[in-house]
Amino acid sequence: MPLSPNLYQYLMGSLSFVVEANSSTRYMLINTPNTFHTVSPFLVQKLLKSCIGEIQNVKKLRSGDLLVQVDSKQASVISKLTHLGTFPVETSFHKTLNVSRGVLSNPDFIHVTEAESVEELRDQNVCAARRINIRRDGRLIPTQHVVLTFQTPVLPKSIKAGYINCKLRPYIPNPLRCFKCQRYGHSQQSCRGTDPVCGKCAESGHEINVCTSDTFKCRNCSGPHAASSKSCPT
Repeated sequence: MPLSPNLYQYLMGSLSFVVEANSSTRYMLINTPNTFHTVSPFLVQKLLKSCIGEIQNVKKLRSGDLLVQVDSKQASVISKLTHLGTFPVETSFHKTLNVSRGVLSNPDFIHVTEAESVEELRDQNVCAARRINIRRDGRLIPTQHVVLTFQTPVLPKSIKAGYINCKLRPYIPNPLRCFKCQRYGHSQQSCRGTDPVCGKCAESGHEINVCTSDTFKCRNCSGPHAASSKSCPT
């Protein structure tokens, strides 16, 4: 099912920072106690260049932290920084941009455990594996699809699993939906809405656990289903 234009833009927006990433690319966060909101971009550029040379990409986040795209050698230097010029700083690797996830779909691996997959594929940068299960008649049924997490920002096109060459496809998680306003693109904690919106009837002022309506209405597409329905075209 195709994504709506708004949802597509939201998903792709999170990737807009990535510029010509490769297996040696690393994404790091640099923060200072008073944030970089009031610091001249010219000064920041000069300080970064003096410490680690030319950087592929730099972006200031809403938090005031700097998100930098560098190579692995530069990342090693940044991880040891305590000051950027006269600014005290703390650095860390970005939690999600430094990994990639792909789906392996092959019936030959239906009986292979997640632990075995990780152990056998560790030399191909696999650090985690999760089998996709479906619920049927109240029971969880394992499928042939396994989500593999790689310790590299670029997903390989294929891997060698035992004697089998397996193609991978990118893993696209379910989009983030706010449980307060039911809209996509943010969490309940960061919602700017004042009143809760029901995930069942789309009316504001109450939550789904106290809804008395017999009618389903989606907050996003106005269709006759709950906001959480997988049949929603949004």
